[in-house]
Amino acid sequence: MNVLHELYETLLATVWDVLPILVIIFGFQFLVLRRPIHNLKNVLSGFFFVLLGLAFFIEGLELALFPLGKMMAQQLTDPAFIGAGILELNEALDWRDYYWVYVFGGAIGFATAIAEPSLIAVAIKARDVSGGAISTWGLRIAVAIGVGIGISLGTYRIVVGTPLYYYIIAGYVLVIIQTMFAPRMIVTLAYDSGGVSTSTVTVPLVTALGLGLASTVPGRSPVLDGFGLIAFACLFPIMAVLGFAQITQYLEKRRHK
Repeated sequence: MNVLHELYETLLATVWDVLPILVIIFGFQFLVLRRPIHNLKNVLSGFFFVLLGLAFFIEGLELALFPLGKMMAQQLTDPAFIGAGILELNEALDWRDYYWVYVFGGAIGFATAIAEPSLIAVAIKARDVSGGAISTWGLRIAVAIGVGIGISLGTYRIVVGTPLYYYIIAGYVLVIIQTMFAPRMIVTLAYDSGGVSTSTVTVPLVTALGLGLASTVPGRSPVLDGFGLIAFACLFPIMAVLGFAQITQYLEKRRHK
């Protein structure tokens, strides 16, 4: 009964959040375009299913993904797991002792990016528009590698406590340099890939991991250090896709020579 009550409240909140979208769409359709909506019943039933899906998704995050991410972070950073020998010597934990956290962050970043529906949609469109020149799986794997590296580096930042802007500024400087030499066809797609890599699957798990990690690592604050992993997950796919295109272009030139 508790779960049903929470689901009901989540559904009401979702309706309130989606209401502005409905007002804008129907307002433009009837007041600006002044045309009827074809298959109005299908549109309304579709919106109803969207509301239900969003409500179930949000409730699922609260019940499963957020607690799961926090639990994994707590277990991976438990001194009894990562420093059993160190505890016996009464030595302080070092950033190198958290290597399983970095491995898990990279693995979960890669896996969630591969499963990201928005990335799949963009990859399919890119393949269709390019006439097959851009491979669907090639783009997805390149983005997933970028997300994995980004999340792994982001967990390292949380452990050592380095300011976030060091990484972000350095990363975007590198992206600008890459953009100057990358094939023009891939540049805009690479920038879009950084956005679609952080959506419904990636964000909940990565956010939960960051908050859980900042809550369990000594000297870290969930408010100051727990956030920022999404920035890594947006930045590094751009670098990965641009790098993938540059390597492909280089190998193609060598093959022709």
